[in-house]
Amino acid sequence: MDGNSITPQHEKIAALRQILPEAFSEGKIDWEKLKATLGEDINFANERYVLNWAGKSEAFKVLQMPTTKTLIPAKDESVNFDETENIFIEGENLEVLKVLQKSYFGKVKMIYIDPPYNTGNDSFIYPDKFSESKADYEKRVGDKDEDGYMTKDGMFKKNSKENGQYHSNWLNMMMPRLYLAKNLLRQDGVIFLSIDDNEVHNLRLLMNEIFGEENFVAQFVWQKKYSRDNRPLIGTVHEYILLYSKSIEEFKTVRNLLPPSEESLKVYKNLNNDPRGRWRAIPLTAQAGHATKNQFYEITTPTGVKHSPPAGRCWSVTKEKFEELLKDGRIYFGKDSSGQPNLIRYIDEIEGFVPWTWLPAKEVGHTDSAMKEFFEIMGKDAAFETPKPSTLIKHLMHIVLKEKDIVLDFFSGTSTTGSTLYEFNFDKKTTNTFINVQLDQVVEGSTRFRTISDISKERIRRAGKKIGKEIQTEIIKTETEIKKLQGELPTEETKAEITNLKIKIEQLKVQDLGFKVLKLEDSNFKQWQQIEGKDAKALAEQMKLFVDPVSESATIENMVYELLLKSGKDLNSQIEKKDSFYKINNNELILLLEKATQEIIDKVIAAKPIKVIALDKLFIGNDQLKTNTVLQMKDAGIEFKTI
Repeated sequence: MDGNSITPQHEKIAALRQILPEAFSEGKIDWEKLKATLGEDINFANERYVLNWAGKSEAFKVLQMPTTKTLIPAKDESVNFDETENIFIEGENLEVLKVLQKSYFGKVKMIYIDPPYNTGNDSFIYPDKFSESKADYEKRVGDKDEDGYMTKDGMFKKNSKENGQYHSNWLNMMMPRLYLAKNLLRQDGVIFLSIDDNEVHNLRLLMNEIFGEENFVAQFVWQKKYSRDNRPLIGTVHEYILLYSKSIEEFKTVRNLLPPSEESLKVYKNLNNDPRGRWRAIPLTAQAGHATKNQFYEITTPTGVKHSPPAGRCWSVTKEKFEELLKDGRIYFGKDSSGQPNLIRYIDEIEGFVPWTWLPAKEVGHTDSAMKEFFEIMGKDAAFETPKPSTLIKHLMHIVLKEKDIVLDFFSGTSTTGSTLYEFNFDKKTTNTFINVQLDQVVEGSTRFRTISDISKERIRRAGKKIGKEIQTEIIKTETEIKKLQGELPTEETKAEITNLKIKIEQLKVQDLGFKVLKLEDSNFKQWQQIEGKDAKALAEQMKLFVDPVSESATIENMVYELLLKSGKDLNSQIEKKDSFYKINNNELILLLEKATQEIIDKVIAAKPIKVIALDKLFIGNDQLKTNTVLQMKDAGIEFKTI
């Protein structure tokens, strides 16, 4: 309600919307559609099958606009910073994705995101003022309160359904992020996207455009609720998870079978006390479409009852194979030994199951179990509305993850993805790693946490401690088993089992339960600004950049991480301080940031690096040293660059 009376124009438009809803787009009349609906002779401009919306071309400009931002380490907020390979980045995800492009291009195996669903009550960042300058845009979306936290009013825009570009705003927010995310995926990588009915149709079309329709894999239906609600018009008990691959052919080669759930194993029993263990009966018939002659025969039960395949079906095995199975005790004729034959399949023969698109709550969890899980680890005053259950995320991980894969979540929320990966690695004894990205958005309703990113980091810490205790318990249990076996006769079987248990202990000990915290910040280096007009003073200030481009707030460590990223090295690169320079990944890169002397230059050249980056100001007043350094580096085949 805006306090204004309804005008005749509003009444007519409302009436027209009732009669011709197809002539409206995002609440406004689409005149081409209206003319076409009324039967007028009309040719749509650029008529082709394409997803289009207001601001699409300008959103591409946002995508292509480079960033000068960088990531700086926050070691005091991290856990085991120097050894861990897990990463938590605090910052606006579009800028973070741009920062990561060079260092993580084609390295990520799995992306999972749970973005805003565009319900009409969401507040999210979208570039709605395309005409403004980069500096003005950064200033606008970078609004912070007196404590330096992102403010909701400045950073987020509420996308109400009354907005004239309701769907367009959401697409403008999603499109550049998804393009950048695709760049980070390996060729065999995949992306999972949670969504509901509000935008699933547009998201499918957008993903088809970015990833290619041929790379669509599945649209999972997740049962998020298990009880009825009498309040809504229709009870919505599900959401969707879209799955797209970078390359469908590559995905076919890496997709995993799912481990059996406890629920699925309940059907395996041992009705006849078979010494080989639990089993289930599998029908021995198959469709007869491509059957051979020796799949049609009569089977006689131990009680003399004769069975033939039902009409339109055949036996799934030949007569010769059936005789082998019968002799091996692999055929079951029912409790009275008179029923139709079934194949006995033992529980230890299960290799796994093909993933299904139906994800029932009893198998992968639901919203209630997610909230219960969240409150158990974080407490009731850590307010957050819509976490996903770890069982759901773990289910998705099982489909694609193997060993030493990277998982990225750039709508991290409370870091369900990061904390779940700890559990997944513990269960599978793998060493996959995560990159979580979350904005330092102020959260209301919590007395202990100021921002969502604070909640997110604390959840990962607590999840790591919880898994750490489980690992210690498992190690003690395994060591007890080893001692017991060592007291038995040293058979080859016993020795092999002891070896396997020792390997298990080593796998448990190397579980990575830490994470590096890095924060999105302005560059450590001053940026050149285009001077308009003939402002001599401003031009003089700009010229100073050639003398000392280092920002007043820069630190050596922060410069190391910025240059590391902008040189294409990842955030887990090995950094070693050697005398007065920094070695990155042994001899891949050397950074000279503190001082330069002929002795230091000689040591750098002796290290035989591939590339050297030095601050130009280190050579001020010593042009001869700089000239000699350039020549010496060239003679040694070292790429040399100054800033």
